[in-house]
Amino acid sequence: MVDIRADGDDVLLAVKAVPGASRTKVAGVLGNRVKITVAAAPEKGKANQAITDALAKLCDLPSRSVSVERGTTNPMKTIRLRATTVEQVQKALGL
Repeated sequence: MVDIRADGDDVLLAVKAVPGASRTKVAGVLGNRVKITVAAAPEKGKANQAITDALAKLCDLPSRSVSVERGTTNPMKTIRLRATTVEQVQKALGL
């Protein structure tokens, strides 16, 4: 079961980041986290930006509505998606 929960009007999503992949995609579930592979390198926040951009596009949210809450330098991250619901995020990610 993926760790996805409401936090006020926002949603917190547990993510396992895999930077340096051949392409950016949601690669399934790993434990209690959504595994996201990104083509960007893990340097100067490029991978974090690629993850937040990908999630924003998938969930049909503005880029500014998705941010890394915890784990900016760690592959285990908590992502905040603003002004959405758990159900909307689950549907967008196919969970």
